[in-house]
Amino acid sequence: MNIPLGLTILIAVIAFIVGAGISGFILFKQGVKYRRKTAEAAIGSAEKEAERIVEDAKKNAESLKKEALVEAKDEIHKSRNEAEKELKERRVEVSRQERRVQQKEESLDRKLDNIEKKEEALQSKLKKVDEKLAEADTIKRSQLEMLERISEFTKEQAKDYLLKSLEDELIHEKAVKISNYETQLKDECEDKARQYISLAISRCAADQVSESAVSVVPLPNDELKGRIIGREGRNIKTIETLTGVDLIIDDTPEAITLSCFDQVRREIARIALEKLIQDGRIHPTRIEEMVEKAKREVEFRIKQEGERAVLETNVHGLNHELVKLIGRLRFRTSYRQNVLNHSIEVALLAGMMASELGVDANLARRAGLLHDIGKALSYEIEGSHVQIGVDVCKKYKESADVIHAIEAHHGDVETKTVVAALVQAADAISAARPGARSENYENYIKRLQKLEEICSSYDGVEKSYAIQAGREVRIMIQPEKINDEKMVLVAREIAKRIEDEMDYPGQIKVNLIRESRAVEYAK
Repeated sequence: MNIPLGLTILIAVIAFIVGAGISGFILFKQGVKYRRKTAEAAIGSAEKEAERIVEDAKKNAESLKKEALVEAKDEIHKSRNEAEKELKERRVEVSRQERRVQQKEESLDRKLDNIEKKEEALQSKLKKVDEKLAEADTIKRSQLEMLERISEFTKEQAKDYLLKSLEDELIHEKAVKISNYETQLKDECEDKARQYISLAISRCAADQVSESAVSVVPLPNDELKGRIIGREGRNIKTIETLTGVDLIIDDTPEAITLSCFDQVRREIARIALEKLIQDGRIHPTRIEEMVEKAKREVEFRIKQEGERAVLETNVHGLNHELVKLIGRLRFRTSYRQNVLNHSIEVALLAGMMASELGVDANLARRAGLLHDIGKALSYEIEGSHVQIGVDVCKKYKESADVIHAIEAHHGDVETKTVVAALVQAADAISAARPGARSENYENYIKRLQKLEEICSSYDGVEKSYAIQAGREVRIMIQPEKINDEKMVLVAREIAKRIEDEMDYPGQIKVNLIRESRAVEYAK
């Protein structure tokens, strides 16, 4: 039977693999047995070695223990010796401290004994002092009684006498201090004030011309007087009714006089009358036309004057209504001084003085220009021009400093800012220029009489004389009632009262004169 070759090879390979596996298993079993024997032998030798190491360790531990005990005993002995030595030293120190404390106690005992002795001596001295004080009180009472008998003063009377003497001394000291203080202030301030004011005045040298209360219109011939009067006076009545001005037609050749307290009305009437004279047609209808034209011209001129004043003083940002009111001051006078020119001068003076003092010059010029703004409306609104000016400036939102300067420029309220003081001074300077203002004879006499009346009302004043047009008052005092020290106080009181009770331009010098005379006759 023939078997294929491939099958034969396969059978041979399988047989080889099976045989190899059987032989490997037999060899593995033999190796395991050999390794077990080898391990058992190694374990036995390791146990013996471990026993030997344990025995050696026990021997070494015993030797180390003995050595440690010996070292510990040596250390204990050494520490005991050191402790005994330290204890011995401390005992010596304690003994020394005890001796020192004992010495201090003995010293304190000695000091205490001394203090007790001194206290006993002090008590005896205090007792003697009390006795002396009692004796002094007795002597004082006896001396007081003796003084009362000698001086004929009781204790209360003597006290009043001393207080009166003290009051006189204080019055003297007060007068001396016031005099020294015023002298010092004058020495320090007069030169600077004079320099600043003279500089401002010299840089603002304004001419003063008194304004007239009437206007004169020239006529080409006297025949026009009849035409101006008109039939049954209708033309002159129309002019007076429309303008509110009185026309005075008298024997003055070729002239008609216009009279009115309001210069705006008088100017309107003057312009209208001049236009009528030039035109030649004078009747009520034409008069109405010319008066209207004159009003427009005056309004335009008022605006121009206000703008000119604003530009001249370099004041910016004013409300246009305020500018118009400033322009109206051109036709307003105060003591015959033109108010617009006066306001411009005050603004320039205040601005120059503010520049010298380092204050806001723009604010000073603004306040100076507006300080008399109330006079533009004083004919139309009831009240003082100060209050009217304050109300108008509040209406047009002016600053508080400007309003305060307006309110204080006549001393109605106390000045609280430098600008207000400068405006007040500039107003007085402008009003005090030669020829700047004039007043009627009656008011002048009343002012002088009031000045002398205030000065003569003080006790000790013999006579008083107002001189130099009321700019100085000389007061003769009684020397037996007012001494030299009290003169300073009286002069100050009089000046303060004049400031409070009188209105006057510039300043008033209060001059007190005290003179003692002794008169005898040789017979």
